[in-house]
Amino acid sequence: MKFLDLFAGIGGFRLGLEQAGHECVGFCEIDKFARQSYKAIHNTEGEREYHDITTVSNEEWRTLRGTVDLICGGFPCQAFSIAGKRKGFLDETRGTLFFEIARAAEQIKPRTLFLENVRGLLSHDKGRTFRTIISTLDELGYDAEWQILNSKNFGVPQNRERVFIIGHLRGERGREVFPITRENSGAIKRIVNGKESHGHSTYDVFGVDGICATLLSRDYKDPKQIAIPVLTPDRAEKRQNGRRFKEDGEPMFTITAQDRHGVAVQNPLKGKTKNGWHFEQNVFDVEGLARTLKAGGGSGNIPKIIQKPRGYNKGGEHEVAPTLSSNSWQENNLLKSGIRIRKLTPRECWRLQGFPDWAFDKAQEVNSNSQLYKQAGNSVTVPVIYEIARRFE
Repeated sequence: MKFLDLFAGIGGFRLGLEQAGHECVGFCEIDKFARQSYKAIHNTEGEREYHDITTVSNEEWRTLRGTVDLICGGFPCQAFSIAGKRKGFLDETRGTLFFEIARAAEQIKPRTLFLENVRGLLSHDKGRTFRTIISTLDELGYDAEWQILNSKNFGVPQNRERVFIIGHLRGERGREVFPITRENSGAIKRIVNGKESHGHSTYDVFGVDGICATLLSRDYKDPKQIAIPVLTPDRAEKRQNGRRFKEDGEPMFTITAQDRHGVAVQNPLKGKTKNGWHFEQNVFDVEGLARTLKAGGGSGNIPKIIQKPRGYNKGGEHEVAPTLSSNSWQENNLLKSGIRIRKLTPRECWRLQGFPDWAFDKAQEVNSNSQLYKQAGNSVTVPVIYEIARRFE
């Protein structure tokens, strides 16, 4: 399928869709720094490029009709004003960025819409916001299905719950995409066939299951931190290279952004070495994912993400990173083990979103660390996008 990438950011949607065999024909992103990373990572030569989506005319969108099969985007969720009489989507969503997706869809008429937002969208304003979105898609001729998916169930150690919405153009509808069954997926599925659907959910934003909090764009203010276990805890000042074992076989290791030679990780599935530990080469870079941020229990020297409570965040210790976000500096996310503590690096944050290192390396050439943190927090998780995209016909 040929797709148009709206609210493109650094191209998380694009990377997952392309991995599933789909082709990008154009993108739109207002942030110049995100565009720099996007264009460094992706080959955009010959594609349509838009910046401020609100300035793209209906006439311009119509030129893409017949050439775009899918529109994707993780739209910012501004407050919907739905007071007063119902007058259709032009009145109910005008002034929100969802309206821009609706406007583009009305002019282009792609077969499929692929949208993403925070889980709270379902319960915002007692469910009226989501009802407005689904009603808008209905008016535009799209039947909708949706599901909450958590990144931790798709190969990355991050607790990031997001609602994904698929719109099928009525009369040209392909097969249903949801439900996608994964462990603890928290699935919510509705199929809307030309009828309005109501719904909301209660939820706990932060769990206590050892998963990293959601990456946020404001992480650049004070990135999440990780504690570094040392080989000789009683000699914290001694430099450690993170690649040795104590004589009794119990590994103590330092996770570093430069560690390209592998670190020790607990792997109960393999567990063929002493104390159930398995030494893998480049486990910090397996399929571009930050797998070494996941620590198994049982030893006080195993890294733990620690958080102080704030709002929905209950605080506590986590074996896998809590959700990365743009304001995680407020969450006090540290990696703790033994004595030493450090922040997550920008590369690790990108890995937590499923980006391969080659993509990060290209973005790093054109952007500062503060922008790289922000971009990771604003992105979608690539493996989740791929898992959905490979089901498109």
